[in-house]
Amino acid sequence: MLERRPSDLLARLGELRALDAPTHGGRVLSYVYDSGLAELDELAADAMRLVQPVNGLDPTTFTSVATMEREVIAFARTMLHGDDDVVGNVTSGGTESCLLAVKTARDLWQREHPDARGRLVAPVTAHAAFQKAAHYFGLKLDLVPVDADGVVSADDLIDRLGPDVALVVVSAPNYPFAGLDPVGRVAAAAAERGISCHVDACIGGWVLPWLDTPEPWDFLVPGVTSISADLHKYGYAPKGASVLLHRGRDRHRAQYFATTLWPGYPVVNPTMLGSKSAGALAAAWAIIGALGRSGFAELAASTAASTAALVAVVEGTEGLRVVGDPVGPLFAVATDESVDADRRVDPHHWADRVRQHGFLLQLQPGFQQPDGSRLPRTTHLTITPVTAEVLPELSAALIAAAAEVRGVPPVSAEQVLASLPAGLVGVAGLGAADPLPLGSDAAGAILQAIGLGADGGTLPDRMAPFMALIEALPAALTERLLTELLARLVEPAA
Repeated sequence: MLERRPSDLLARLGELRALDAPTHGGRVLSYVYDSGLAELDELAADAMRLVQPVNGLDPTTFTSVATMEREVIAFARTMLHGDDDVVGNVTSGGTESCLLAVKTARDLWQREHPDARGRLVAPVTAHAAFQKAAHYFGLKLDLVPVDADGVVSADDLIDRLGPDVALVVVSAPNYPFAGLDPVGRVAAAAAERGISCHVDACIGGWVLPWLDTPEPWDFLVPGVTSISADLHKYGYAPKGASVLLHRGRDRHRAQYFATTLWPGYPVVNPTMLGSKSAGALAAAWAIIGALGRSGFAELAASTAASTAALVAVVEGTEGLRVVGDPVGPLFAVATDESVDADRRVDPHHWADRVRQHGFLLQLQPGFQQPDGSRLPRTTHLTITPVTAEVLPELSAALIAAAAEVRGVPPVSAEQVLASLPAGLVGVAGLGAADPLPLGSDAAGAILQAIGLGADGGTLPDRMAPFMALIEALPAALTERLLTELLARLVEPAA
């Protein structure tokens, strides 16, 4: 019956996993959220195994799904200071939560404006998922510039609020710089104008409730109409699980898609997916039950202590600075331009060198805002409870890496372009303001030339040159190249 032995397949999977970045142990400071508690991992795996055959499509058939979701939502709304009028769903992750928040606001707005196209207002630091949502759901995207530290002005956001706005988005905190947006003022202004206000707390929703914040940002703020908060981040659940909560049942019901206009079973979906696994939900439900409020608070305190220690390390390192006033266990690091050039540390060179010391940081390119101002290139660090176990080694790596690249000039896009074959640059129009459309073969050739070929899916040891290209080239071109890169990673071999 079976063509291959299960043990052989699992051995092969183990070999593949060995090539991945480590998901435990605090070596990767992005993407993964390690509680440091092995018993939680085992609990999650056992819970997922129990519901493996369950289809989350129909909670009337699989009533365990309804019970677990109801209990997760109850915990989340209490945590986020919601009353009995706050309801919602568990989704497949932050992107789906954001998409559904936008879809809900659009549908409610279009009831009053059936023949118009609404606008989505957000700071440029709002998660890219909202750009995806505006694209998918046909809204005009209106991104508001922030200051050099990633802080958006409440007045600047409020000035954009008009009768064509279907939704305004604020973050708690934003991902790039960990700044807390002015939720209170923006939500109040939105409420006065009858505009929906969504708080994207995908990264902060399960950790900020246990920490001190400068001002309220959740359902304590009257004008907040919805909040997203990811269980697979500081809820420590496996990917992918998030919650989306709405203030008001009528608003929540607008999230649903329902149809009986086909000869099959009635379709009623609260989320983008129809058939779906109950695994991440079951794991999240079990972890919440195990940790409770006191467990989450203790883990949050650990992340806060490690964050404070690492911020102090960076601030005490000549040539580097922490961007803005980060809230929560994440922050971004930029060059300290107040020191002489020969004492500055480029954050991308720094991240590349930290990688050689055994830790993976996340490089973020510089960004030109709609008003022409530029945000600095940075390196992002997300701190988890397990960071405490590697704090001395990580601190030493950050300091040593800075010393090793201090005074090394940043990579410029001109340098990278000059290293490419002249014919390739001309054919692709890499230096042009309006580059030529690229087919897959041309895009693949460029990737090969800059060291990002698809063979084995490996990335170069130094990402600073690639970040320099992203900063300098037209967005449409870099997006095309990145699409080609990821598409080729999963193409079967010829």
